[in-house]
Amino acid sequence: MADAGSRELFETKLDIHDRKQFELKLEYQPSGTDDESEYLVEATFFLPRALNITSDTYPREDFYADLHNYVRFKTPVLSFDELLTGDHSPLVQLEQRVTFGVLGPQGEVVYDAKMLGCVLRGALRRFGRGMKAQCARLTSGLDGRAEPATPVELQKLARRSIDATQRVLQRFRTTVAVLGEKYELSDKTQAALRLVDEYLSLVVEQSFRRIVVQMDAMPRTAVYDELRRELMDVVIADESYRKQHSLASVIAPGSDNEEYTHRIGFLKKFCMNILFLDVQRSSPRKAWEEVLFALAAGLAMAFALGVGFFAQNRYPQVSFNFFVIAVIGYMLKDRIKEGLRRLAAAYAGKFLYERETRILDPVTHEDVGVCKEKIDYGANVQVPDDVLRLRNQDDLIVAAQGELPENVIRYRKKIVLESDMLPRVADGIVSGVTDIIRVNVARLLHDMDDPDYTIDYVDLEDYSVEKLRAAKAYRVDVAFRFSVDDGKHRETTVKLVRLVLDRNGIKRMNELSHSGSGLRSRVKVAPSPPEAPQPRPAPLNA
Repeated sequence: MADAGSRELFETKLDIHDRKQFELKLEYQPSGTDDESEYLVEATFFLPRALNITSDTYPREDFYADLHNYVRFKTPVLSFDELLTGDHSPLVQLEQRVTFGVLGPQGEVVYDAKMLGCVLRGALRRFGRGMKAQCARLTSGLDGRAEPATPVELQKLARRSIDATQRVLQRFRTTVAVLGEKYELSDKTQAALRLVDEYLSLVVEQSFRRIVVQMDAMPRTAVYDELRRELMDVVIADESYRKQHSLASVIAPGSDNEEYTHRIGFLKKFCMNILFLDVQRSSPRKAWEEVLFALAAGLAMAFALGVGFFAQNRYPQVSFNFFVIAVIGYMLKDRIKEGLRRLAAAYAGKFLYERETRILDPVTHEDVGVCKEKIDYGANVQVPDDVLRLRNQDDLIVAAQGELPENVIRYRKKIVLESDMLPRVADGIVSGVTDIIRVNVARLLHDMDDPDYTIDYVDLEDYSVEKLRAAKAYRVDVAFRFSVDDGKHRETTVKLVRLVLDRNGIKRMNELSHSGSGLRSRVKVAPSPPEAPQPRPAPLNA
């Protein structure tokens, strides 16, 4: 039974990353009321037999190679007001180093600067979501589907955020300049602060540019054009700032913007690396398997020795009968050993996890938690009843059972977090952990047919024959089961998605849920590859 207060302890988000990968983002938020919080993630893949995915063609090692995992602390959630005035704000902590005249270790200065970049990015993302929701309300009102919403709230939200971001940038740059004049900073520290400054400028520019794009459906009236102009003034100001400092992170129409893309990707990783946790992987199952294999070899050897002693007591050692019994005993010993090894491997696979990962705090290097993973194939997978009930809402699935068999793979991940080892943010709240699992589906595409073919079509008026394009795609159901055990808070949720794949990758993802009349879906379409930029036409008088 789900506890009413446990909803925020385990948040999940599933999305398409690109044409070859989908991403599962998990937010673990321990309540702090218990020493340990346990989270279990199960992903069961139902694969059509035509894809030829089995334990032989897609072994565990290959599955883990296609699984990219990133574990980090959740970004502290601070509003713009908290960012400007709160004692726990990284901006305020940087300014206090100037106010109190205590620089401290330069690594902590860089840490505060990077944390400011992470927190400001989170605040701007929440601001962007709020603006998008307001734009949606206004658009729906203009379409006549609801009462027209006043743009006053939109203006207030935008102007308040514009003012806050400009104050953050100004105060950060002033503080960095004073630190550079007052203290002798190392070259590495100075370079890091310059990169953070560039990242802050880029984050602000991207956020406000994205909002202007979201406002494209709004009418071209004075109030909205004024708001567009105010937002674009921020974008232009930050671009001009980076141009003045001869930075390459400026969008150039008519080019491929490779340097811009590379630089912003590098700066994002550079600032957010303070949140990522260190991991140390091991394979405890292999050690236990070796012990079980040794026991199997010992039992087989005991049988062979028993046969040898029997033959020695019954027949002379130099005799044909002794020779035959000794050879047969060795043959049986070899088969017994291999049989026991298979039984031991099956037992280990059923109860033992294959990979164990220690999660370490990157600063203190203390254990934050442990992660265990395992993969099961075919008959070893026991599909839970709630997953079966959800899938059986589809008549195609029900009718195909027993007639069109599927190959089933289950990935299981268990994470145990130590609440006492997690850092605490404002008001003593335990910091959560973000776990990003990115799955590459390229191996599933190997045996697929061509994605396009033609079908014959007869026109009903003149009976002319035409060739129509038809698409060939495959459906792969993935059932996710999420469980949390945080002391008195316990909850289990199930999510079913359907990946629509062709040889080029993921076409779309349908999130399937139960309705009164069957399955209903919410579609997420895979992003199309970017088109090559078209060069600008030359002027007529060139």
